Amino acid sequence: MDNELEEIRRRRMAQVQEQQAQAQAGPEAAYRQEQAQAEMEARKAELLRKILTPEARERLTTLRMSRPALVEQLEMQLISLAQSGRVQSMIDDEQLKQLLAQVQPPKRETSIKRM
Repeated sequence: MDNELEEIRRRRMAQVQEQQAQAQAGPEAAYRQEQAQAEMEARKAELLRKILTPEARERLTTLRMSRPALVEQLEMQLISLAQSGRVQSMIDDEQLKQLLAQVQPPKRETSIKRM
């Protein structure tokens, strides 16, 4: 009986120590993930700064407020173009508008007819 009780205590103590170790590793892992995310965002911003003119960056910033998913998609497209070497010069505002027109789904025309 004493051996069983001692075994239960040992298992419970090991379980508590494991939970404490996980609790300590949780914030640390979240911190590392947050740091990696911030580093990736900084690299992305630096690359966009290199390939976009100030006017184009301003347009992206303004558009991000209303259509963040579209801007994210466009940024990924711009980064892939830059990494593949298909961007020879800086992209200006007019070129960015053309890219936006390609990325955006076509708008549907609606008409209201009165009877």
